[in-house]
Amino acid sequence: MKEVCIFGGTFNPPHIGHLIMANEVYHAFHFDEIRFMPNAKPPHKEATQLATGEQRLRMIELAVEPFSYFTVEALEINRGGVSYTIDTMKELQTREPLTKFSFLIGADMIAYLDKWFEIDELVKDVRLIGVRRPGYDEKSKYPVTLIDAPLIDLSSTMLRNRLKEGKDVSLLIPESVKTYIRQEKLYE
Repeated sequence: MKEVCIFGGTFNPPHIGHLIMANEVYHAFHFDEIRFMPNAKPPHKEATQLATGEQRLRMIELAVEPFSYFTVEALEINRGGVSYTIDTMKELQTREPLTKFSFLIGADMIAYLDKWFEIDELVKDVRLIGVRRPGYDEKSKYPVTLIDAPLIDLSSTMLRNRLKEGKDVSLLIPESVKTYIRQEKLYE
């Protein structure tokens, strides 16, 4: 069976912290691929300052381009509406019955798992992998396989604010993504 880890998020914009997390998980678990999947409309976040789904999808494509083991999944963007992980994973399992799926979450999401739609059903079929981060509670009544990764205190919100203020984001966002953001005049 092929083993794939889905890395879902808004990726608004994607940054090196996302890439480092995914890289560490890929190597620690020997996945066949890490598939970045931007969501159309996250159920747990406000859609303020959100680049369009197509723009976020394009930024992810640019960010992962240099890495053969990173791919992009457009399922939630194409489907539109609120993105519930359980629905997406069921659809992926139906589409790819010979693939075993895991789902990557940041430490910030672990505390919210009890609020996820149909979480009890999700954890029956999908392994959750959490990346530790200082200041976040990693305890959960749900099975989460935790991994350590190099720590970078970086958030898309902070990067959007920097971009809005015209400040430099070099080394924090892949150069191809930074160029795209400038071309599309995002986060101004």
